[in-house]
Amino acid sequence: MKHLTLKAELRSEFGKKAAKAARREGMVPCNLYGAGENVTFVVDEKELRALIYTPSSFIVELDFNGKIEKAVVRETQFHPIREQVLHVDFYRVIDGQPVAIALPVRLTGNAEGVKIGGKLALSARKLVVRGLMENLPDELVVDVTPLKVGQTIFVGDLAFEGLQFLSPATQAVCAVRVTRASRGAAAEAQGKR
Repeated sequence: MKHLTLKAELRSEFGKKAAKAARREGMVPCNLYGAGENVTFVVDEKELRALIYTPSSFIVELDFNGKIEKAVVRETQFHPIREQVLHVDFYRVIDGQPVAIALPVRLTGNAEGVKIGGKLALSARKLVVRGLMENLPDELVVDVTPLKVGQTIFVGDLAFEGLQFLSPATQAVCAVRVTRASRGAAAEAQGKR
């Protein structure tokens, strides 16, 4: 699992007025939850870009003047027009306890259905899993080689050692969709029989 370190400064003032003042200075108000202790702090908006604007998932190491807290991003709030990050909620990661995190999905292989003209469609870019920090992969690699036209891989079809899926088992991950070319190939194959 990838790690990213962010410098964090504890907040002494709270409320909308203090949050707006922090944003004007280029800082983003944040909260850290978990283990019965909540911490409010700010992070430089420029440092957050490497965490927010990427398809990857990270274990974040929050540096409070030398004291390191490990966490994962739980929720991010954006400005509705400017897409500026307004607030980030982190959840504390404790060694030896499972953590829930959204991991990116990467498809591998050449699907059987694509070879005859079908179109491979990725339905879920990220899936939520639970597992120990040391068991978390950088991404979930799904082999699509056996997929034929009209077939779908669901979350319930996947199994990764040491991980439990929190996404619904009925959620589609990817599918090979029917296209005109694949219909023509299927009709031609039946005509030859």
